[in-house]
Amino acid sequence: MNPSNPPKRVGLFGGAFDPPHRTHVALAKAAIAQLQLDILHVVPTGEAWHKQHVLTAAEYRLAMCHLAFDGIERAVVDERETRRSGPTYTIDTLQELQVQYPQAQLYLVMGEDQARALASWHRAEELGRAAIICVASRSDPNATAPEVVDVPQLPNSPACPLQRLQLPPSPLNATEVRERTAHGQSISTLVTESVARYIDQHHLYQAA
Repeated sequence: MNPSNPPKRVGLFGGAFDPPHRTHVALAKAAIAQLQLDILHVVPTGEAWHKQHVLTAAEYRLAMCHLAFDGIERAVVDERETRRSGPTYTIDTLQELQVQYPQAQLYLVMGEDQARALASWHRAEELGRAAIICVASRSDPNATAPEVVDVPQLPNSPACPLQRLQLPPSPLNATEVRERTAHGQSISTLVTESVARYIDQHHLYQAA
């Protein structure tokens, strides 16, 4: 990054990425293009406070993220949350990015499922002050009445800025990838070829 021309529009796309799948990749590309981001930080979660299942070891998820996202211009895999001890929270990462990019507008990128749970996030009332929250909607872009994503009102933040990102309809999620792998089914349509190969080589998500 050129220090004489620092980025003005910086995105944060966090998640477990267990594993990163094709919809994650599509969302990253859409965010960069539609928000005109100078850089998008793809941030795998460290110790997730909200996940009911135990996450795959960070070293594997980081490696898969590099395989999935490194070819996307202006996307960088950011390892900071996996290096923290204890639960990791998005607001802490946003505040670190504010220090790293003091002149930039921050954009918090997420899918609909994350948006619906937004009010339960740690220090949720601060998220809308730290960044513009951008929700990926998978409705039909040609529809006359696009689906409205039900995003709960953040506490103490009536003016929380929200922006929509448009994605093609896709029901894909990481649970399906893990379940198909456990049953010995193909995941070639769900993840990139390199990620599928990595999962196979490291025997991830296989039934005990």
